[in-house]
Amino acid sequence: MADYIIAIDQGTTSSRAIIFDKKGSIVATGQKEHEQILPKAGWVEHDASEIWRNVQEVIGLALSRADLTRHDIAAVGITNQRETAVVWDKNTGKPVYNAIVWQDTRTQEIVDRLAGDEGVDRFKSIVGLPLATYFSGTKITWILENVDGAREKAEAGDLLFGTTDSWVLWNLTGGIDGGVHATDVTNASRTMFMDLETLEWRDDILEAFGVPRSMMPEIRSSSEVYGAAESSSLLRETPIAGILGDQQAATFGQAAFDKGESKNTYGTGCFLIFNTGEEIVRSKNGLLTTVGYKLGDQPTHYALEGSIAVTGSLIQWLRDQLGIISSAPEVEELADKVEDNGGVYIVPAFSGLFAPYWRPDARGAIVGLTRYANKNHIARAALEAVAFQTRDVLDAVNADAGVDLSELKVDGGMVANDALMQFQADVLGVPVVRPVVAETTALGAAYAAGLAVGFWSGLDDLSANWQEDKRWEPSMDEAERDRQLRLWRKAVTKSMDWVDEDVK
Repeated sequence: MADYIIAIDQGTTSSRAIIFDKKGSIVATGQKEHEQILPKAGWVEHDASEIWRNVQEVIGLALSRADLTRHDIAAVGITNQRETAVVWDKNTGKPVYNAIVWQDTRTQEIVDRLAGDEGVDRFKSIVGLPLATYFSGTKITWILENVDGAREKAEAGDLLFGTTDSWVLWNLTGGIDGGVHATDVTNASRTMFMDLETLEWRDDILEAFGVPRSMMPEIRSSSEVYGAAESSSLLRETPIAGILGDQQAATFGQAAFDKGESKNTYGTGCFLIFNTGEEIVRSKNGLLTTVGYKLGDQPTHYALEGSIAVTGSLIQWLRDQLGIISSAPEVEELADKVEDNGGVYIVPAFSGLFAPYWRPDARGAIVGLTRYANKNHIARAALEAVAFQTRDVLDAVNADAGVDLSELKVDGGMVANDALMQFQADVLGVPVVRPVVAETTALGAAYAAGLAVGFWSGLDDLSANWQEDKRWEPSMDEAERDRQLRLWRKAVTKSMDWVDEDVK
């Protein structure tokens, strides 16, 4: 009997395969990082072929570590870095260019061109998103306009587009030999091309971007059988039955199924999602309107999202670019050596400011430096920047939803950092709660797949699995919180208006 679900988590820095049991507990994991390709300032790419090779390898690692075979696996779920764009030749299976990552800012000129006199909100009433380099649409346009022969091949119907869930699904189900070209509603809602109400591609918007309809994957629900793993796979004949973009998957894994529930994921970036139920809420405060999940033919659930570009990647920057630390956990050790940030604030606007500011002209800034400041203060300021950015987004959520959050559920790699979680509670003024299973992104994809094949009977089963691991209560007094927020917001203004005609 198949007693397990495997989730493929294709993330920004690595690909993982995690096997879960019926209680939602982790049985085994395989993980492999892929190269971060940075050809120019603001350009971020991945080798999609390397990603697919790594996915195959981590599936094998997870199965071998659990001493399981495909016969033990009831279904496969997929979750992914959402806006990263892959364009490939359907006849050869080879990408025509590296995957352009969600953090990449090269398409700002295309954004400006499309915005024209109507502004960045030109399509927002339809798709829930402002025009920004963040989303997949302009990345496809850039590839078609800049890669030799790509436009001609696309017009001839030979090229396919997908976010990395589609790329993995297509390859896993056979690739050039009958691979399934599909995505789910959550990933489709991040392209700039899907109508939030009809859940279909908009031909008029595709035309505005110059993207042929033939490139686009079929839009499906988040929980249904899309196809089966092909014969050469270690998972051959196993149904692939769940797809959720990483942040929606984390929300699902947190069992935040109902209107008013939310979570914050601390990964490469930071993403707060607030479930608005079956209602599409149009943000007036710089948030994104997105699809939360859709289970088979059941009603669609929508969400508001605050997207922060740089959080965990700020710690990577301290390690890889500055050399202040040699491993990520060291940042907490340094931060603990000082009582406060010494007046130092870091605004990590490496790709501009995302929610709620949406300022592509911003760039990273370290302000408040004096000779007193040292690397310990910088480490502390880096952690605090994560919490301050989350507060900015949460204020916008509260304004849009009209309901103040009573507590914040958290997940992702950085929730192991006690100093950060305590400061997060302090700067929010509400408790921060971590679940026992912090790998909620992969768990959400597993849940979606398991529901589709009857491994779990319904959402009540999944809610029963959720367990609290640790809770941080706010301890900062209100006056100090207000002072810190005032200085942070002053620091944010110092990062703006940096990019102009001769500064990229």
